[in-house]
Amino acid sequence: MKAWLHKAAQALGGLLFIALFLVFVVQITARFVFNQPLAWSDEAAVILYVWIILWAAATMVPQREHVAFDLVWNGANARWRRVLQVLGNALIGGLALVALPASWDYVHFMAREGTPVLGVPLMAVYLPFIVLLLAMVLRSLGQIVQALRGPGEDDSQAPAP
Repeated sequence: MKAWLHKAAQALGGLLFIALFLVFVVQITARFVFNQPLAWSDEAAVILYVWIILWAAATMVPQREHVAFDLVWNGANARWRRVLQVLGNALIGGLALVALPASWDYVHFMAREGTPVLGVPLMAVYLPFIVLLLAMVLRSLGQIVQALRGPGEDDSQAPAP
């Protein structure tokens, strides 16, 4: 099931990127070939870009690929790395969990507003931020459980957030 969800997340990310590329090609063609810039293509490109960045950070980029401050991590032994992993993930996941209700309220509130040209509800534009916060909470919880169970095969490679 987990592999299927990961493949589905990658497929959606790929489709979003293809859509952004196509909108970009249409935009360039309209502007430089026909000398008729299109307002909708600018807006669609921005919306797709926001979706791609937030979706990829939430579902496609592995934990070890995220930016990490690992100066202390590299100097710690395995026991202290587990402690740092629990503390770092508790901090990051806890902050994301605390931010979730207010973020949802704001994103939900933005449903009444639309983008200027396409009229896309701003809730739809910023919904991937909620997905990102949820993913941060779930990833952090998973990392805490992994650290509490003991060293794994990839324990030395995954710095605390």
